[in-house]
Amino acid sequence: MKFAVICALFASVSLGLSACNKAKSPHEVQSNVAKATSEAAENNAKADAQRKQAEAQASEELVKERADAEAKARDKSVAAVADQAVTETEGETNIALAKCDALQADTQKQCRHQANAHLQAVRDRAKAAKNGPLEQ
Repeated sequence: MKFAVICALFASVSLGLSACNKAKSPHEVQSNVAKATSEAAENNAKADAQRKQAEAQASEELVKERADAEAKARDKSVAAVADQAVTETEGETNIALAKCDALQADTQKQCRHQANAHLQAVRDRAKAAKNGPLEQ
C-alpha cells in the first residue's frame, strides 16, 4: 500500500513539474520580449539622464572649487605683498625717526609726525588690501 501511495505521489509531482515547463505561445513570447525591451530602453534612458546630470553637477562643483582656490591664492598673495610693504615702511620709518633726532624742536616734531603718518598710511592701505574692496 505504501508503494502505491508513493507511486501516485511521484506521478502527480512529475505531472505537476512537466506542466510548469510548458512552452508559451509565440505571440505571448513576442509580447514579453517587446515589454522587456521597452523597459530596458526606458531604464537605460533614465540611467543616461542621471549620468549626464551627475557629470554636469560635478563639472559645476569643479569650476566653483577652482574659482574658490584661485581667490584664496590671490588673497594670500595680496596679504603677503601688503605685509612686505608694511615691514619695509617700518624700517624706513625707523631710519627717518633716527634722522629726525638731529633736528631741532618743532622741526624734529614735524619730521617725526610725517614719518609716523606715512607709516600709518601704509598700514591702513595694507589693511584695506587684505580686507578686500569695501562695499559702496
